[in-house]
Amino acid sequence: MSNLISPGSTASVEEVSRRSEMRAKAVKRRFRNLALQAAVFVLVVGSWQLLADWKIIDPFFFSSPKVILLQIADWFQNGTSQGPLYIHFLVTFEETIISFVLGVILGVIAGYALGMSEVLSVIFGPYIQMLNALPRVVLAPIFILWLGLDMSSKVALGVTLTFFVVFFNAFQGVREVDRNLVNNALLLGANKKQLAFHVIIPSALTWILSSLHSSFGFALVGAVVGEFIGATKGLGFLISQAQGAFDTTGVFAAMVLLSVTALIADWAVGCLEKRFIAWRHVKQE
Repeated sequence: MSNLISPGSTASVEEVSRRSEMRAKAVKRRFRNLALQAAVFVLVVGSWQLLADWKIIDPFFFSSPKVILLQIADWFQNGTSQGPLYIHFLVTFEETIISFVLGVILGVIAGYALGMSEVLSVIFGPYIQMLNALPRVVLAPIFILWLGLDMSSKVALGVTLTFFVVFFNAFQGVREVDRNLVNNALLLGANKKQLAFHVIIPSALTWILSSLHSSFGFALVGAVVGEFIGATKGLGFLISQAQGAFDTTGVFAAMVLLSVTALIADWAVGCLEKRFIAWRHVKQE
């Protein structure tokens, strides 16, 4: 007698094969993207180094990647002229995290409130638009006058930069919630708290989490700009001191440290996004 293969087992084999094929394509795509990113990095940094070595660009004004890396290594080993590097990094990182957290919380609360209430949206909408149009970086001197040179002034500036990014995404996310979901939840007897935490906020989570990528960068900008204008510690303070001494290498070295911090934070937000909205499939070519 010939062996018979059930349709169910055939479908299972096809499903496993399809998953393996998709996984292999995803790995191949990831390596391709990493290779292209590395190629761009090598091209830009290598060209910069060659132009500096051949004196096509003035190393005094543009420095070079090799000298910048040596400067960063020296900071790690011997500290900066303004104290140990880790102290400046921790100050900037703490200011950024506090600004980011406060800005996100306030932005989500305000976005939810105005998104749910037409009256509040009509009353406060024009004022929020007006404040958002202001170049908030120029508020740094005012915050320093009000709050001093300590962390409070940098946090205040970072919050003002972060708040609006999160607010507009949260507001739009709440407005985009499917009304059928809301009506069905109300028919099932959901109260306002249950409606908020089980229907509206989860539905708007895609908008909110998408705003976190750029809002952390704005929080970092707020901390660094505040330190640049007036501070005694922080990476922005190091940039200000290096600029005052015409130390281009020091400026670029601090900028590299800030860039690495921003990339790590963006990766962490991406992991958070995958954790909370794993159902969303983003097609990658």
